Amino acid sequence: MKLICSRDNPFFKQLLKLTESARQRGRAGQTLLDGAHLLAAYLDADGVPLHVLLNAAALQDNEIAALLARMNTVQVTQLDDRLFAELSDLKTPTGILALIELPCATFLASSCNFALLLEDIQDPGNLGSMLRSAAAAGCDTVFLSPACADAWSPRVLRAAMGGHFCLNIIEQADLAGVAKSFPGMLLATSLKAELSLYECKLTGKIAFMMGNEGTGISDELLAEATHPVLIPMPGRVESLNVAAATAICLFEAVRQRQ
Repeated sequence: MKLICSRDNPFFKQLLKLTESARQRGRAGQTLLDGAHLLAAYLDADGVPLHVLLNAAALQDNEIAALLARMNTVQVTQLDDRLFAELSDLKTPTGILALIELPCATFLASSCNFALLLEDIQDPGNLGSMLRSAAAAGCDTVFLSPACADAWSPRVLRAAMGGHFCLNIIEQADLAGVAKSFPGMLLATSLKAELSLYECKLTGKIAFMMGNEGTGISDELLAEATHPVLIPMPGRVESLNVAAATAICLFEAVRQRQ
């Protein structure tokens, strides 16, 4: 097993750029998975990493040893603990990172049955949580507008907890164009809507459209909604966190579809 101890190592420099820059991830078509849970989810989805990176403690970890046994043809490199910590976004690194290729996702809106359209979701934690909910609810595709956070950043990957590998994720999407070509019901949450979410029949082809944390859905996208809906809130708050609202909408659809 190769050991890297210098920050001047070209491979380490390449990896460091991937953790710091969405542009670099896009240019290279690669990202890093941080931790045993994410890597296990990737392997369960039949993914094969390009490279695996360990720190010293990982060599004594039984869970990591079991993961390595599933990847006996993948190149493994040990990093000096200080270098490994620079690549990990966690306060206490788990000891394993995996370099993977970004999937080439192409999916037509007309082929979707249960989709999610996300407009300008800028908080990585929110975006990751929404992707996790979409995967758990059985969505097939999530479309992200150009101003959304990078779906393949370390923080979003960690928040989604493997949800990425159960979804078609389309970034840089023209959401208005997607909405125009979607053949089913388009639901958009709006505080001005009169129709309750719970009054809608959600058993056919549906897509939920969710907007920015602060400004909500743009007027342009809201105009494409066939069903603007309101989530009833009898308590003394004006609105819900967008990730919470998304989960409520998705799982009302799950309830009806069962």
